[in-house]
Amino acid sequence: MQGIRVDGQTAEPPPRKAGMPAFAPRRTIVLVGLMGAGKTRIGRRLAARLNLPFFDSDTEIETAAGESIAEIFANRGEHAFREGERRVIARLLAQPVHVLATGGGAFMDLQTRTLIARRGVSLWLRADLDILVARVSRRSNRPLLKRGDPREILAALIDTRHPVYATADLVVDSGEGAPEATVRRALAALAACPLTYAPPVEESAL
Repeated sequence: MQGIRVDGQTAEPPPRKAGMPAFAPRRTIVLVGLMGAGKTRIGRRLAARLNLPFFDSDTEIETAAGESIAEIFANRGEHAFREGERRVIARLLAQPVHVLATGGGAFMDLQTRTLIARRGVSLWLRADLDILVARVSRRSNRPLLKRGDPREILAALIDTRHPVYATADLVVDSGEGAPEATVRRALAALAACPLTYAPPVEESAL
């Protein structure tokens, strides 16, 4: 296979061996998108297929804070949550390559987006409003949805967040089908993306 040129460098996908993943990413795969898009569910499956660790930034935030996301919002407010989210994602992106599912608002932060661009490959799991509403209705622990009608809130979030999500490196639709179908689409998109094989940009290189 010919090398893939990225920023003047040639990145060679490692040779595939029996029983090994089809490719080995050199950057952390960062899943972004709205609540209900399936970031955690798809992320776990992607990590298993690629033989990589999986992290969920919301879970890591709760562990670091000793509180649930709902408690952080109630006790300290959204601003404090976003600050903690920024720190946790920066810490995770400093770790070896893995699959990272982020909260719906994480990619809206410019500092976080910039860090993801340097150290990861971002993949937007895109889902339409009806699918998101159906999925979030199965859980009652989403603070942003406690402020009114979930459908209206999600519709407003689509208007404000989708244009930013669209700047991600890759876009994969997360539809009504089996999760494995979305995983296959994600794997195909990642395998075809030169950035997947490019080394992260270190601070010293900036």
